Amino acid sequence: MRKLRIAVIGAGHLGTYHTKMYHLLKRSAGIDLVGVADINEQKAKDLAKKYKTAYYANPKALIGKVDAVSIAVPTSLHYSVAKDFLEAGVHVLIEKPITKTLFEADELIRLANAKNLIIQVGHIERFNPAVLAMEPFLDKPKFIESQRLGSIKNKSRIKDVGVVLDLMIHDIDIILALVNSKVKSIVAFGQSTVSEHEDVANVRLTFEDNTIADITASRVTKEEVRKLRIFQERSYILLDYMDHEVYIYKKQRSNRFKKNKLRLRKTNALMVELKSFIDCIKRKTKPLVSGKEGREALSVALDILDKIHSRAK
Repeated sequence: MRKLRIAVIGAGHLGTYHTKMYHLLKRSAGIDLVGVADINEQKAKDLAKKYKTAYYANPKALIGKVDAVSIAVPTSLHYSVAKDFLEAGVHVLIEKPITKTLFEADELIRLANAKNLIIQVGHIERFNPAVLAMEPFLDKPKFIESQRLGSIKNKSRIKDVGVVLDLMIHDIDIILALVNSKVKSIVAFGQSTVSEHEDVANVRLTFEDNTIADITASRVTKEEVRKLRIFQERSYILLDYMDHEVYIYKKQRSNRFKKNKLRLRKTNALMVELKSFIDCIKRKTKPLVSGKEGREALSVALDILDKIHSRAK
């Protein structure tokens, strides 16, 4: 049986990690890492040399040589690059956000459906071992609080979008998956500090079932915090994305709470995500985060940005 031929488009920060993981998965997942492509030919060449594969200055040169690609280019290029490969019959994993506009997302989803191809969106937190371990303890969340604060020292952050599409969209995706209801209203604040886009944002989502989610995201703080708190009728869940820890506080008859720390199996979320992409292609199954889920997260994120921009006027 022929190995699945995979390549990485983009040799930057995320593309480097994708390339490394595919290199490590070659034997166990039955894939062939065909190459790395980047318009910066030297970056592609250096990365390809490190992981013993070919390099390309033009991504289109890989068409006909691959069955699937990871797309880790700037957000503004997601649509054009993904469209080229989908039209050529290639499965795609697109780093989040899926695209910059809903029209672009809808076009990619339509194209993938027409050609029976997979779009998986790189919402990596869905594969975080803490998130996976928490799921059996969910019981109709009433209030959700999320904090995702990125260090101002992190030079690898996305530059062509603000913190909502860069960081907050992770939490939007997670919360939409937790709450089985549509968003009813949005109150949002955002502030630009070091870039042309918003670098800090706070949002309150109210859902049709009256669940409330309060989300804060920043990429200009000294400390790094990535935590999720879920308040339910008889329990409270505290999740730490960075330390891969989950604490369950269950209400007792005495109105006290019993604390229980979950035992987690430590895994590399990106490796699990890419392995899932490979498995979905081979088994012809729907990804955990398909184009549809990626589009839903983008839709809410764009509504949040509209609220932020209207407040700034």
